[in-house]
Parts: sequence; C-alpha cells; structure tokens
Amino acid sequence: MPAVNSQYSSYILGLTLAISSSIFIGSSFVIKKIALNKITAKGNLRASAGGFSYLKQWMWWLGLATMGLGEAANLLAYAFVPASLVTPLGALSILVTAILSSKFLDEKLHFLGKIGCILCVIGSVILILHAPKSDVITNFPDIITRLSDSIFIFYVCTVFILVVIVRTFFAPKYGKTNITIYLIICSAIGSLTVVFCKAVALGIKDGINIYDTSIYTFFVLLVMAVFGIMVQLNYLNKSIDIFSTTIVTPVYYVMFTTLVILASSILFKEWQNMENKDVIGCVFGFIMLIIAVFTLNMFKDLKNVN
Repeated sequence: MPAVNSQYSSYILGLTLAISSSIFIGSSFVIKKIALNKITAKGNLRASAGGFSYLKQWMWWLGLATMGLGEAANLLAYAFVPASLVTPLGALSILVTAILSSKFLDEKLHFLGKIGCILCVIGSVILILHAPKSDVITNFPDIITRLSDSIFIFYVCTVFILVVIVRTFFAPKYGKTNITIYLIICSAIGSLTVVFCKAVALGIKDGINIYDTSIYTFFVLLVMAVFGIMVQLNYLNKSIDIFSTTIVTPVYYVMFTTLVILASSILFKEWQNMENKDVIGCVFGFIMLIIAVFTLNMFKDLKNVN
C-alpha cells in the first residue's frame, strides 16, 4: 500500500508540474511577442532578420523568465512521470496563448480556430488517458545505460544532420514564408533536450553529488540540455516574430510532441508494455491533434468566420 500511495503521489506531482509548465510557457509566448512588437515599432532590426535589440527590452526578459519557470517545472515533471505523458499536456499552452493573444495582441481567434484549439485539448486528453502512467526508468544509472543504445545514437545523428540541412539550405530561402522551417529545428533539437532534461531530472532526484562517479556525465547532460533550450528559444523567437502566436503555438506543439514521442519510444521503449487499446488510443489522439493543426492553418486567413 505505501508503494502504491508513493506512486500515486509522484503521478499527481508530475501532472501538476506539467500543467503549471504549460501555463507559464503559454504566457511567455504572448509576453515575448509584445516585446518584439515594441522593438519593431521603434524601427529596430527584427529578430527574424538577425536583430538582437530585444535583449534591451525588459518585457522580453520577463517572457524569458516566464518560459524559464515553465521549463523548470517541465524538467522536474520528467522525474516523476513518463515523457510521453508530460509532453502532450503542452496543449494547454495553446489555450493560454490563444486567450492572452486575443486580449493583449488583438489576434482574433475565429470560430474554426477555436474548434482547432478544442481538438488539440481533446486529442491531448486522449493521449494522456492512454499514455504510460509510470516510468520504465526510475534512476540516473539506468538512463545513462539507455543513452548508449545504438538505435538512439542513430536517432541523435539523424537529428543533427536534419538540423544542419534545414538551417543551411532551407532557412535562408523559406524561413520567413514557411512556418515549419524554424519550428522543425526547434522540435528536432527539443526532442533531444527532453531526453537530456529527463536524465538531469533523475540525477537531481537521485541526489547526485560531487562524490558520485557519474557527476561528470550529469554535468555534460546538463550543459547539453541548456544548449538545446537556448537553440529552441532562438528559433522559436524568430518564428513568433514572423507568424501569429495562435498559429505558431499549435504547430510547434504537434511537431515537438511527435518527435518527443518518437525519441521516447526509441530510448525508453514505453510502448512495449502497452496494451493494444492504449496504442490505438494514442494514435487516435495524435491524429486528432494533426486535424486540429490543419484546421488552424488552412483557415487562419478567413477574417469573416465568427
């Protein structure tokens, strides 16, 4: 009974942290967009054009701090519940962003856009109901062993090659017209960042200290996680400077969730212990998310839809 109560407490704590993370991150999109709009209004070089004037804007730093709180809550959540459960809850940030954008940015969310947001939430709920509720990896040494898996290493190499190709050949030509260019970089790097954050969170949970032989590995993973977050922030910044936050948020969410689930399935192999109905539920939930994103994108320019 104590073990069951402990597992339930961990699940509730992880769930609470994940929800809090979505609220903070959803708010940060809008706060940073307001800051970027102020920079543009003053005639400074836009972030999407390589400008860094936003670093002098206090509101942008507030947005960064808000996102930092969200990322911290997200990091801790990975120590208590599976990544495939934490990540889908990011759909809540879509609602937060949509509500705040309509209030502070005058970005009108038409009827079909609202339907898209609702579908995002429903799809996420379905994923949450069918996703694994407990971790197959519960300590730092276990995840370090998993990181040396050949299939996961192949995935890491594929991600880096993909990012280099997109950044070198596609971003200069299509970055300002195609919303997926910058976001695929964010999502690909983000899928690895989640893994590194999971390892760091387990290290913190296990109480890694200076006397542990794995302390060097812990700090390497910490640096890689921080670097990954910085890359995500940079390209996410460029994206929200060009496109509407009501579109950036859901597209980023679906792309990011897809790659995180893929990375998690490769590294943690959570799907091996799932029943067929749960696998079908996860697939159905994700298909619903894809429909939601297409709804938001295909009809985003319809001004007369109420």
